[in-house]
Amino acid sequence: RRYVDDLLLVGEEDIERAILKLLEIEKTLVEGAGAAPLAAVLKYPDRFRGKCVGLVLSGGNLDPFVLVDIIKRGMVHAGRLARIHLDIRDVPGALAAITHIVAECGANIEDVSHQRAFTVLPAKSAELDVVLQTRDAAHVDEIVAALNAAGFRAQLHNQ
Repeated sequence: RRYVDDLLLVGEEDIERAILKLLEIEKTLVEGAGAAPLAAVLKYPDRFRGKCVGLVLSGGNLDPFVLVDIIKRGMVHAGRLARIHLDIRDVPGALAAITHIVAECGANIEDVSHQRAFTVLPAKSAELDVVLQTRDAAHVDEIVAALNAAGFRAQLHNQ
């Protein structure tokens, strides 16, 4: 009590964002507890604005699988990784047409899930989920618009 004026609470999502910022900007890996000071500054910027602030960043004991998840989730939040859902007619060339549009828009396909059986769509239809590497949220909107303009029913599905 003698040395502490205040405590700030941050959540898991705040800590993930701080870990990712440190990786992207400072090229520094810290564990969750070590990223908590930056998480507080990012969550409460008005408390620190105009002040000279030092942060103690410590510990690099972060499981590689957790790190991968943090990076992927951060890419989703930034619009750099997007999952687009399409209900398509299951005919030859449909998938090729979709991949052509995605390529023309300058995105890279990371994963495709093509489902014919486990769907409520009529026969000769399929559900398609395409995970794309994109530049940002505006780029995702451009891709969805291009797919819809070509007659595909496409929608962002990042939940």
